Amino acid sequence: MTRAEQIDHFLDRYAGGANWHPFVADASFRRYFRVDTDPQTVLMDAPPDKEDVVPFVAIGAYLNRHGFSAPRMRGADLENGFLLLEDLGDDTYGRLLGKKGGKGEHALYEAAVDVLIALHSTPIDPHIRARGGVDYHMPAYDPDAMFKTASLLTEWYIPARTGLPTPTSTEAAFSRAWSKVLPLASVGEPVLGLYDYHADNLMWLPERDGLGRVGLLDFQDAKMASPALDLVSLLQDCRRHVPEALEQAMIERYLNGRPELDRDAFLTAYAVMGAQRNTRIVGVFTRLWKRDNKPAYPKMIPTVWGFIERNLKHSALSDLKAWFDEHCPTSTRHDPLPGEPA
Repeated sequence: MTRAEQIDHFLDRYAGGANWHPFVADASFRRYFRVDTDPQTVLMDAPPDKEDVVPFVAIGAYLNRHGFSAPRMRGADLENGFLLLEDLGDDTYGRLLGKKGGKGEHALYEAAVDVLIALHSTPIDPHIRARGGVDYHMPAYDPDAMFKTASLLTEWYIPARTGLPTPTSTEAAFSRAWSKVLPLASVGEPVLGLYDYHADNLMWLPERDGLGRVGLLDFQDAKMASPALDLVSLLQDCRRHVPEALEQAMIERYLNGRPELDRDAFLTAYAVMGAQRNTRIVGVFTRLWKRDNKPAYPKMIPTVWGFIERNLKHSALSDLKAWFDEHCPTSTRHDPLPGEPA
């Protein structure tokens, strides 16, 4: 049976055989389709040899139980990687702010930060059980896991830049530099980090109340993480410019909402997570281009380098900054990669 035939079979069961058509692209192997039900729904197609839908099901159920607006499940075939989901509409933060020319930006970001305050103030057991017997244990985004994802830079970006594998000595120096700073990302208790919390994954749902006005998408990679992770993801967004004044105002809003956190320790954690996350993204975007033939991503890498440079100014990251200055010189960071499409 072809994948299209499997989709038809799934929709025969859960959507009365309704028509379906492509919806949005995704950086992963997942595909999304709008389904002509009443009300309209969204089909997630996640090939089981490449993706696992269990985290999405479990985390989505957890978010909904606690009053957050994740898409509700209308049907599921976990074995074959199909989910039929509530359609939250078209008003992503990115699209809405683009239409308005930035009007209402401050209020939208305040709402998104308030969601993080509430989410991070809710104690969570890493073991999540959803309806239907779905069990999921949230992985920890600890220093080992953070270093592994940051190492995508030495695995993909440096070879793409130089045309040669990254030398072992360079990788060893990279490891030593990160080992000094990654423990500083820990501040307070680990929280549920949604991992890709940015404008294109947030929906504005003004007809709902309170925290429910912010719709949450793309949380299947969630982890037990530093509370700084999602705030950095929101405010250092390579897909849309967030003014530094707004970034600082939202950091202050978050800290005011969580007075139990040590301010200086949090600001250090924010710089560490900013450097780590954006280092990972440089590697991911290079891999998406080189391995997955997605040519749009390298064009965003210079913006990501700008975030890395901003975070490396923190005094706690001086040794890491020295590594970047030696092995990824400033003079090359904003140039196209060799062979990058014009």
